[in-house]
Amino acid sequence: MSQLLEIVQASGLYQISLGQCVMIAIGLLLLYLAIARRFEPLLLVPIGFGGILANIPGAEIATGDGILNLIYLVGVDTAVFPLLVFMGIGALTDFGPLLANPRTLVLGAAAQFGIFGTLLGAVGLTELGVMDFTLREAAAISIIGGADGPTAIYVAEQLAPHLMGAIAVAAYSYMALVPLIQPPIMRLLTTAQERQIEMTQPREVSRRERILFPLALLLVVGLVLPTAAPLLGMFCFGNLMRECGVVDRLTDTARNALINTVTIFLGLAIGSRLGAEQFLTTGTLGVLLLGVAAFAIGTASGILMAKGMNLVFKRPVNPLIGAAGVSAVPMAARVVSRVGQDANPGNLLLMHAMGPNVAGVIGSTVAAGVLILLAG
Repeated sequence: MSQLLEIVQASGLYQISLGQCVMIAIGLLLLYLAIARRFEPLLLVPIGFGGILANIPGAEIATGDGILNLIYLVGVDTAVFPLLVFMGIGALTDFGPLLANPRTLVLGAAAQFGIFGTLLGAVGLTELGVMDFTLREAAAISIIGGADGPTAIYVAEQLAPHLMGAIAVAAYSYMALVPLIQPPIMRLLTTAQERQIEMTQPREVSRRERILFPLALLLVVGLVLPTAAPLLGMFCFGNLMRECGVVDRLTDTARNALINTVTIFLGLAIGSRLGAEQFLTTGTLGVLLLGVAAFAIGTASGILMAKGMNLVFKRPVNPLIGAAGVSAVPMAARVVSRVGQDANPGNLLLMHAMGPNVAGVIGSTVAAGVLILLAG
């Protein structure tokens, strides 16, 4: 009888807490959003599954010598996984639209106002007693506004690793919800006439420009802001492999096998930090609220900057492309294209929106470097 009692007490059903039940339900929700609704499935599937594994009582898979904890320590605690993902993203990125219209770099920079605006807001609300975040925590949360998952993970690990699960889930969830979050903001801040503005097709960018750009970008930003060099360096290296044309095998590995492998382990590692005791806190609610505020402010800032540019330059830009300044590549650019075509079926904005979109990736890495420098 005593042995039977021991077996019962050792079972997960006997040990499970209400919080773990809630987190398992959240893991199942993430899987539903990824599989049924196709919201960022490449990340939400491993994150959701990892979250379920982390909340099975008695398994200890996300602590100690458990495999999920070891994956986290090897890849996330050392920042290796986000950096490798950035190399793969660089190998997938085409800087042509940005180089063809350098003005769009300003739109990518303007969208980063969501990051710094949210940082100031979080600090202010903490001073007023509404929230309770340190400067490091506020900085880590605000990077969600860049809509760049690997950057958010990198900064969170540097500044507030205890908030890793909430920040990562918020960052990737809001990236997946770009088609729902951005269009209302875009329509609110632009007139029907502005949404109908047609833009001429961008010029052809030479191979020499494409090769020199990642090198110049790394040297300029890296020498001015060394804290941004790790992320930006891996990004530029991946892009240089793509554009130089002499290492096709390496480029193919970086943008396929390597990034896919790392994405699996990165998602599981993030899921390991979705334990009930870590995630179900009042701080998590603050992360989610500040994250969506940062994302919305970044979208609005890009649009308003585009409208301001039209007051200065003779050749107008469609203000919608400013919304692509958040670095959710290429989803934000696709949303801009769809909203533009809804207003004017002849509007071909996708390539124009890719300019601020890739500029947003650069902007978010620079913003990450600034936050680490100031708060680290």
